Amino acid sequence: MTARFSRRQFLGHAAAGAASAALSANARAQIATQPSPKSPGQAQHTVTEPVAIEVNARPIPSFEPRDRARTRFGALEYRSGLVLTSPFRGFGGLSGIRFLDAQGERKKGERFIAISDQGAWFSGTIRYSGRDMVGLDNVEAAPMLNAEGRPITEKRLWYDTESIALDGANVYVGLERVNALMRFDFSKGFTRARGEVLPLPPAAKKLPYNKGLEALVFVPKDLQKGQPLAGTLIAFSERGLDRDGNLIAFLIGGPSPGQFSVRRTENFDISDAVLLPSGELLILERKFSWFTGVNIRIRAIPLKSIAPGALVDGPELFAADLGHEIDNMEGIDAHLGANGETVLTLVSDDNFSFLQRTLLLQFTLVE
Repeated sequence: MTARFSRRQFLGHAAAGAASAALSANARAQIATQPSPKSPGQAQHTVTEPVAIEVNARPIPSFEPRDRARTRFGALEYRSGLVLTSPFRGFGGLSGIRFLDAQGERKKGERFIAISDQGAWFSGTIRYSGRDMVGLDNVEAAPMLNAEGRPITEKRLWYDTESIALDGANVYVGLERVNALMRFDFSKGFTRARGEVLPLPPAAKKLPYNKGLEALVFVPKDLQKGQPLAGTLIAFSERGLDRDGNLIAFLIGGPSPGQFSVRRTENFDISDAVLLPSGELLILERKFSWFTGVNIRIRAIPLKSIAPGALVDGPELFAADLGHEIDNMEGIDAHLGANGETVLTLVSDDNFSFLQRTLLLQFTLVE
């Protein structure tokens, strides 16, 4: 939170908008008044040491309260959802989630690693009853460490950790306000691993303050035979715009590093992204307006269309607003369900406000 009128301030003042009167009380409660932190340069909900925490879960039986029998929303089918709360002060602000297996790879939708935008890791497992999420187990919070083994939040502005990507045991994290990229080797102590700062393209360092690196995706070398982006880290800005008003993104490493753009439409900004085994890239986006409140959508971008200098676009698969059970949705990941179906998991950033919620939502991709 800064003196600038940011997306979090939009969320904080949205209840005063004209659309508020038309929303249900439940929907209005999802839009928070985010108080200004005492110091804009430091995190206010830091995790200072690894600690086991309690996380409570309340089920969300239907995604659209106005039509509780409805389960289909665009190309997605609602599976289950949870409202997460914790007595631990540092829990919240979740801006990214990735699933793991025992070797630190993305896998089955149970064991996860999440990041908060206050420079912290949250790890644990999702507990299921059939295909429905019912709770979280073995949750631990831990600070992200720098190369010296100290919490990264000790350095001014080094806390807005907004994006996460996995490459085996290597975990990449993007910091938005300082537009920095870190890599952690989880084979060296999991969340106790020390991070190293990696070089970024010069243009990435010039992204707008608080609108910088928002989503990371790593393209595995074994994704598809002949995949030209194999071994590339794709970094998306939240609202860094090129001269034509489209969203700036970067190809880092790999065989063809460079810059490309994602077509921006209807004033949506990028929140996160996930790469499916099919080679399709899904982008989670959100926007705010005084007339419609908070909106989210998911677009599909063919990975094969991405190249240096390209302008990429794709169809909308899913859209929701405050008439649905959403909040400030900031993270997305995918895994395969028991029957081989693609399951998408979305997580929200509650901005540490008592009026917002930490939501965990799951959908099946049916088209």
